[in-house]
Amino acid sequence: MINKQGLWFITLFSLILILGVYYITMPDDALTVFSGNTEDASTTIEVTDSDILVAMKVEQEEQMLSKIEDAQKVLLDNSSSIQDKNLAYESLQLLNMQKGKSLEIEKLLKEKFNIDSCIKIDGNKINVILSGKDQGVKYANDIINEIQKLYDAQMYITVKFQ
Repeated sequence: MINKQGLWFITLFSLILILGVYYITMPDDALTVFSGNTEDASTTIEVTDSDILVAMKVEQEEQMLSKIEDAQKVLLDNSSSIQDKNLAYESLQLLNMQKGKSLEIEKLLKEKFNIDSCIKIDGNKINVILSGKDQGVKYANDIINEIQKLYDAQMYITVKFQ
């Protein structure tokens, strides 16, 4: 019968044996990273067009969320006047409408032109940032015409290739 000390000795000995075999069979490349030898290790980071668009979308989303938060604070504040609450409510509606329209435009551009985009709407100005290289004036004009079809009033649309 094996006692507690014998069981612990066998367990620890087998663990040390397994780690020793693993250490011996490891390739030399894996050991150089752990030893602090970083002379040969050079890292390069590639930033693609889609990464830039995602970063712009995240930044725009954060700005919109902060504006929504500010408007909600005014709405929930008991000391705010009715006029301030009405303005905050109207700004919330406007922000939600702009967010919906920008998503609609992104979907339209993805379906018709098969291109990723970032849309920023500010009043009657629409900034469209597209991924990829510059496709030319005719391509940008087609995009502007497709976006303008969504609106009754004249919009100032700019298209930029990133």
